[in-house]
Amino acid sequence: MNSVHIGKLLPRYQRIARFCGTTMAKEQRQSDNKVYFHYNHTDPCKFARWTTRESFEFMHGRPWQEVADFYSNVVNGNLSLLQLFDEVQTHNNLDVAKLSEVCNRTDFEGTLKEDRSGRLERVTFKIVLSYHGCSFDGWQKQPGLNTVQGLVEQCLGRFVDERKAQLLKEKSKPLEGCAAVAGRTDKGVSALQQVCSFYTWRKDIRIQDIEDVINSTAPGKFRAVSISEVSRSFHPNFSAKWRRYLYIFPFNGGENREPSLRCGEEENILTENGHYGGQRDVSDELRWEGDDNNLIVRDDGELQGPKKSSTFTVCKVNRLLQQLEGKLLSYRIFARDTKASRSIGPPTECYMYHARAAEATIPQPHPGAGRTVMCIELVANRFLRRMVRVLVATSIREAAAGAEDDALLKLMDATCRRATAPPAPPEGLCMVNVGYAEFDPRNCIIP
Repeated sequence: MNSVHIGKLLPRYQRIARFCGTTMAKEQRQSDNKVYFHYNHTDPCKFARWTTRESFEFMHGRPWQEVADFYSNVVNGNLSLLQLFDEVQTHNNLDVAKLSEVCNRTDFEGTLKEDRSGRLERVTFKIVLSYHGCSFDGWQKQPGLNTVQGLVEQCLGRFVDERKAQLLKEKSKPLEGCAAVAGRTDKGVSALQQVCSFYTWRKDIRIQDIEDVINSTAPGKFRAVSISEVSRSFHPNFSAKWRRYLYIFPFNGGENREPSLRCGEEENILTENGHYGGQRDVSDELRWEGDDNNLIVRDDGELQGPKKSSTFTVCKVNRLLQQLEGKLLSYRIFARDTKASRSIGPPTECYMYHARAAEATIPQPHPGAGRTVMCIELVANRFLRRMVRVLVATSIREAAAGAEDDALLKLMDATCRRATAPPAPPEGLCMVNVGYAEFDPRNCIIP
């Protein structure tokens, strides 16, 4: 292109550049002046409740690395999950072997010898996995990301039958198996006994061979807990009757919290300077009751009381969660990233078998006091996307605001998801196990 043409096009490019720069500056000003709207609660605690930003900052300002390190030690077998609950474990007579037996017990292992022939004569393996969530980009396989499913299917590629191997070769696809899972986990979420399945028509595969391949792929981050041959009718997701999740919420030093596991008639409140400020009755809801003329107007137009409390007790969170037990409810308001077609009706209904909270301590590898944490155990027939993390964050927010014990139940009727808090950080969440027999309330971590 000669200099004449360049001279003619240059003013045009300059005009385009000026237009783009003006547009970007305008969008930046609009973004800076954007008003964030919050859900208008109508209960007496509306001015004591954290906004979305305040809840986000409160949940993320935590020593999450200690929780992630603990999960890593549990995955590697250096620590046990139940070491968090020494007092609770003694009270509940629950041990690690019993917890593992609950996950491994299934009604599909006794029907292996079925009369099958031809293409129906396939072999199905049930694989129980343990992995550290912070080392992966979630379960679901995605291009260019280090996911658990991608790693598992890469390992299983060695055991596919010849027909499937040839089909993958013709389509120029990598030699990988196909793994179904009990429940997909997000990035940062760990699992101790995640269940997946894999089937093949090869008859020369040994269980030990599959285990050796999986355990040698990513040592310290990912391992096979157990592998067994099951009936071809077994499906890790559709055959499951319940799932158990545990969320570990770490406390900062000197922070307001409940100092004891025992929930009696009175609770000691730890003030911010580290001294106990007396006692209060648990019926006290810590709500602000004052004159509306004393309300403070924030820069973003948000009305609030003179001060929002950051105090909450584990007992209060426990009472909020217990209201969900034994009820079939629609948790659509606590779900995130769900399709609009699944926002109403049975697809959003879950039955909560067990929902409890208790104080615990993360064990330290060296002598000394461990990090004090709050553990939340949730067991339900199914969970929606990010439902556990939203439930945890919302229950903490409601406890700090001094809401009524049935506050979570009342939120079920809300029509806007701004009524609930943003999801809690994924580093605290762990899928403990999956059950394929009827749920036994005696096999709970937190009684």
